[in-house]
Amino acid sequence: MTLEFGARTTLGDFSYDARFEAGNEIVVLFGHSGAGKSLTLQIVAGLLRPTHGRIVISGEPVFDSGTGLNLPPQQRRLGYVVQDLALFPHMTVAENVAFGMAGADRDRRLGEVLDLMHLAPFHDRKPRSLSGGQQQRAALARALARESSLLLLDEPFSALDESLRVELRRELIRLRSELDLSVIFVTHDLREAHLVADRLAVFDAGRLLQFEGREKVFRQPANRRVAELTGVANILRGRVAAAREGELVVEAGGERLRAPAPSGWQPAEGEAIDLAIRAERVNLRRLEADDPGQPNLVRGTIREELAYGATHTLRFESAVGQPVEVEIAARPYEVLGVAGQRSWTLELPPEDLHVMPVSPEAPSSAPSASATTA
Repeated sequence: MTLEFGARTTLGDFSYDARFEAGNEIVVLFGHSGAGKSLTLQIVAGLLRPTHGRIVISGEPVFDSGTGLNLPPQQRRLGYVVQDLALFPHMTVAENVAFGMAGADRDRRLGEVLDLMHLAPFHDRKPRSLSGGQQQRAALARALARESSLLLLDEPFSALDESLRVELRRELIRLRSELDLSVIFVTHDLREAHLVADRLAVFDAGRLLQFEGREKVFRQPANRRVAELTGVANILRGRVAAAREGELVVEAGGERLRAPAPSGWQPAEGEAIDLAIRAERVNLRRLEADDPGQPNLVRGTIREELAYGATHTLRFESAVGQPVEVEIAARPYEVLGVAGQRSWTLELPPEDLHVMPVSPEAPSSAPSASATTA
């Protein structure tokens, strides 16, 4: 199944424009509230009509502003699970799952879906008597009951505790594989995005900022705003001191750092750029910062420290013109004796530095109350 999507709509003063294609994979739409994530699902589902664009599901157009085509939701062969699940409280699990099903094989299909979602023992139970995880399974079963090729999930696990979320993420990945599904999954939880996404679409203020494979988005954000949204703690402003074949020398604060030349564009000498490196990619070294055999060594002093169970986050004052954050696992933290030493040499490995163009700051104002929020 493939999805081709390109649409623009305006609700109140909230303008939204996006274009992406999805295959048989889990595509995560990630961003803050109001970014346009849920709006995308509503447009794909046929609950909202964009002013311009074209939507194709499994090779069949379901919306085309040029021809006036706009299939209703029930004809789009998709399943849709909203955040509050919308189960009918007066119906049993089986009745909820079967709602809207028709045809001679209705009972057979209902039994298959209940078995698939491990709900057969609860078929005659009402939703209020189920656990949160069982209710979520019932909502997923209803979305799958009509043999949909595309599953739309709008923050489906946000109301559950972490253990249930872990279980249902695994369940989602299993279903994608067993049923050869395409899934579009909305979340504002960065960790959840990283865990379930095959590809990641980063939204901000009604714009699609980047849409690529998960690791590329996390390791090579398209710009500073994507880096901020995806949790890059270290974004350094620098200036190109020298450009060589495949490599840049960048001045940041009082230091010179080597970084791979970006693909697709070539910064000129003297041009301002942004350098991004994730906190877990910065190393603590016992070397002297002026060791000639090692590039990108910077002296730093710990000014702040936070412990998060299995990891420690250290905030260093350094010579690169701004604080540098380091994330280190508990075991190496203990082996290195970090607790007893405040001054360290920080290594910013060249291969982990990502060069980005300097771009205008993202709009700080939120959409008005009349806008549809994600």
